[in-house]
Amino acid sequence: MNIQVFDSQENLAIAAAHDAAGIIRDAVTYRGHAFVIAATGASQFGFLRVLTEDSSIDWSKVVFFHLDEYVGLKESHPASFRRYLKERIVDRVEPGGFHFISGDSHDANAECRRLSDLISQQTIDVAFVGIGENGHLAFNDPPANFDTTDPYIVVELNETCRRQQVNEGWFTTVGDVPQYAISMSIQQILKARHILCIVPELRKAEAVRDCFELEVSPWRPASILRQHQSTTLYLDKESTSLLQDQRKVMQPSG
Repeated sequence: MNIQVFDSQENLAIAAAHDAAGIIRDAVTYRGHAFVIAATGASQFGFLRVLTEDSSIDWSKVVFFHLDEYVGLKESHPASFRRYLKERIVDRVEPGGFHFISGDSHDANAECRRLSDLISQQTIDVAFVGIGENGHLAFNDPPANFDTTDPYIVVELNETCRRQQVNEGWFTTVGDVPQYAISMSIQQILKARHILCIVPELRKAEAVRDCFELEVSPWRPASILRQHQSTTLYLDKESTSLLQDQRKVMQPSG
């Protein structure tokens, strides 16, 4: 694992976008296309803004897969991740394709099977992810299922995760946050050739400390990233503020 720490969220976003663009360009050059997993949330704002301003990428040869989405939430809702991604990626660069999760599908399990069939046919070049305040990876809340090989699964969101969505301003009350979501599984995320994990802000400091200084555990879902051979973790001074030993955190586990 490669750990990079920046003095500001803007510099973090610029560095992560630079690395992401390089991976995408290389994939397009050598394979003729790039397949990318896109995350959402407040942590991705700056990164996606900088990345979509990069005119060196042939976006017509880039196909995106959606990381997670609430079950039962219409696309028109302000918290819809489909809406988020259309506004911040599709409307800006018009990529070659985007496989969205239809969270308001009548059958969430059937939607998981549809997406699983699609992603199983591709090699993912890079996954953009964040870490939740409870250490979740995508919507895989603790204790996460580290074993399932199903690419997409239906998950139940815990109280901490739902409260984070309220604190970020996506919902008014915890009761407004859907209880279930469709999420890409841990094992599917780990299949990406590269993983770029973007984690700014003080409110993520405890999760960063626990995931990268304690042992790898389903109770700290993002800790599994330490077992991936090409993960880069982008932090700022606030999100690293609780780390006791940065030399230790830079060592892979397992």
